[in-house]
Amino acid sequence: MKADPKGVLTGKHYLDGDHACAEGAIASGCRFFAGYPITPSTEVAERISERFPFVGGFFIQMEDELASMAAILGASWTGNKSMTVTSGPGFSLMMENIGLGAMMEVPCVVVNVQRGGPSTGLPTMVGQSDIMQARWGSHGDYEIIAVSPASPQEAFDYTIKAFNLSEKYRVPTLVMMDECVGHMTEKVIIPPAEEIDLESRPITKKPPAEYWPYECNDGSLIPDMVKAGDGYLIHTTGLTHDERGYPIMNAETQNKLVKRLVDKINLNADEIIEIEEDQTEDAEVIVIAYGITSRVTQLSIEKARKKRMKVGFIKLITIWPFPEKRIRELARRVKAFIVPEINMGQIVLEVERCAGGQAKAISVPHAGGWVHDTEDIYKAIEEEFKS
Repeated sequence: MKADPKGVLTGKHYLDGDHACAEGAIASGCRFFAGYPITPSTEVAERISERFPFVGGFFIQMEDELASMAAILGASWTGNKSMTVTSGPGFSLMMENIGLGAMMEVPCVVVNVQRGGPSTGLPTMVGQSDIMQARWGSHGDYEIIAVSPASPQEAFDYTIKAFNLSEKYRVPTLVMMDECVGHMTEKVIIPPAEEIDLESRPITKKPPAEYWPYECNDGSLIPDMVKAGDGYLIHTTGLTHDERGYPIMNAETQNKLVKRLVDKINLNADEIIEIEEDQTEDAEVIVIAYGITSRVTQLSIEKARKKRMKVGFIKLITIWPFPEKRIRELARRVKAFIVPEINMGQIVLEVERCAGGQAKAISVPHAGGWVHDTEDIYKAIEEEFKS
């Protein structure tokens, strides 16, 4: 399926990451937005509120983030692609309903423009400390998809990617932007609508009398959907449920349902995960980074390479599911992974787990408020080559 031309501002633009994200959502076919203002994400909502009248979208400012998340879940069941955006404390408030979306298997997108925390923290300054919360923030066992843009261009591109993944796998999908990317202005090239490929959600072909909302057909782990109002009987709930959507309170139903919710992401991880690699083939040390830190890191790597250090680089585009298979492969032949991130050490723990003791995982933390000093990352690289 191709994008609707009336939602695509084809051409070259100078946009900040927040505005580029908004344009990516509109190009994706998002036509319902519910949100509550919070720095540094508000510009996404403002841009969408200005643009929606021209594309037939529906924008609503809710009373808080809990209601915003609930609203986009409901809107998605009406057949609309839906999105909300938040930061910091608002992301925490959305967590219960993100879990509800995972349990009800609702396609939707949540954008988190990260700032320094905890609590109110640094409302206008950069952070990357919500990465683990993105994966584990709601209770119970479930899987989620999260992507991380490093530029306004990627904010546009990866928002489309997030919508496509959400629709295909029927799961809330997160765009984990950071304040630097959200507020930096760069050239963004928006392609013609006919060059933008969009994923269609799995819609049932069964008549109402034969349809069960959570029945998977032809060996798929992803049930077909319907649109509320089209004559189908739908029961959907956050309770443990069977294929009809009816609550069934026993261990057998719980195991069957939760296993499928996890498997539909994990067994498709190779298709979902995207990373960029540079000179990892003969590297002795590999730097792993994401978001704005992946750009800051480049200067450190260039300096090390000029001194003939064999340094590779992995940029995480997909954060969750984590590219553990590739990290395990590389851990067998590299000395160390160095992980700079604007938090006190989160993704480094995933790298350490996947390396399994075969290679070191070295954190280069930053508490937030600004990006790393490139010299700190360089020194971590240099230290490994000296040891």
